[in-house]
Amino acid sequence: MTQKRVYICVRCAMSKSMKSIDNQLLSRVYGHGRGWVFTPNDFKNLGSRDAIASALKRYKQSGQIRQLARGLYDYPKSDPQLGLLLPSADDIAKALAGRDASRLQPTGAYAANLLGLSTQVPMKMTYLTDSLSRTVQVGNRQIILKRTTPRNMATAGRISGLVIQALRHLGQKNVDDHIIAQLERRLDVQARLKLMKDICYAPAWIADIFRDLAAREASA
Repeated sequence: MTQKRVYICVRCAMSKSMKSIDNQLLSRVYGHGRGWVFTPNDFKNLGSRDAIASALKRYKQSGQIRQLARGLYDYPKSDPQLGLLLPSADDIAKALAGRDASRLQPTGAYAANLLGLSTQVPMKMTYLTDSLSRTVQVGNRQIILKRTTPRNMATAGRISGLVIQALRHLGQKNVDDHIIAQLERRLDVQARLKLMKDICYAPAWIADIFRDLAAREASA
């Protein structure tokens, strides 16, 4: 076989490989459906880093996917009146966590808002993480990941972790009967049992609130 034929065969093989990666990548995106937020790591089993990056660039340029930030993409949902919609903070954070194989725990004003203890929807959504700290800007929102201690991550992803972080944000002096009543309405018996299981991870004043909520359920 001549050198020219070998060169052509190699080019053909490379072209077929790229098309295969492109097709598999797009099939995975479509399989997850609109609203999926992802990173190049979600396709690392399909080919090399450069091949994945090239495929993502092509689909971004064609408008089939959208780049939200460096190394972060989505298959956007759309609204007839509003156009393309931004993904939720949770979806963005989960994509980042999946890339780093890390855990997340909403904290601060965002945790209080998720529990209905605050009506304020913060433009900066903060999550504790056991991975690297970073800030990602998506539209007019900031997703902030803050590295923290193993103790703070012990209840990550559980209702107890959300309640602990929300109450810490509000502060002991600001947690009154109205806040306790809101928690009482929000947390069913199963949730209160989970609080008691994790009571050892709560500061003393929050542990007292856990006991109070459990006692109210028992006397109901």
